[in-house]
Amino acid sequence: MGPRSLHRLFGVVEALAKSPGGRTLAELAVALDSPKSSVLMLLRSLVASGHLVADDGHYGLGPAMFRLAADIAAVRKLPRLVRRAMEALVTQTRETVYLAVLDREERLVTYADVIESPEPVRYAAPVGTRRPLHCSAAGRLLLAYQPEGWREQYLRSARLPSMTAHSLTDRKSLRRRLAEIRDAGVSISIGEAVCDAAGVAAPVWGGADTPAAALMVGGPADRVERRMAVLVPLVKQAAAVASGAVRRPEQEP
Repeated sequence: MGPRSLHRLFGVVEALAKSPGGRTLAELAVALDSPKSSVLMLLRSLVASGHLVADDGHYGLGPAMFRLAADIAAVRKLPRLVRRAMEALVTQTRETVYLAVLDREERLVTYADVIESPEPVRYAAPVGTRRPLHCSAAGRLLLAYQPEGWREQYLRSARLPSMTAHSLTDRKSLRRRLAEIRDAGVSISIGEAVCDAAGVAAPVWGGADTPAAALMVGGPADRVERRMAVLVPLVKQAAAVASGAVRRPEQEP
């Protein structure tokens, strides 16, 4: 999709978000200053995907668009709810702490919030950084807890590139690792997604059967390996505290 089409797409969404009664094709074409034919092609595609609905010549936001809006709102709210748990974990571990969420469409994990380690030598990646599911600690953690059908489809069809010389790329081995993660409640990656960096991740549960996010400690691989026995219980404990905050947001200030 080119820049002009993207401009029209967001223009349609903004116009309909401000019009509870919907708008006609002619009204949208005027609002976007675009030919009716071009707008109509876009509208048909959005109706087919469920992002818009058409009724008696008027177009309005559809169920898929409202689900998307709810997902965006949840992701924006999540960091605020678990911030205290993240801050406590940084204090306890002196390592960088990440809150990671799953992008199911792109099949990647994204860092939604980061608090950096106070140590002069540390692992740091900014908010918005994306990592593969198969070889990152947070990615494998969230993959492990996905519904079996989605997880198996990923295992059958996803590309598993080698990000480093240590990346896990064998599908059978990955399937076994995911089962181990579900049993242990924690995911560990050492030098697999980023050379000389390691992560320890645990699930942040909301009200659903799948985690709302992953809470992860990241640091230099040698330091994390040396402190693994200490870091694992601290990450799991912090994730449990964060889960409580997500499940009871009304009790948060």
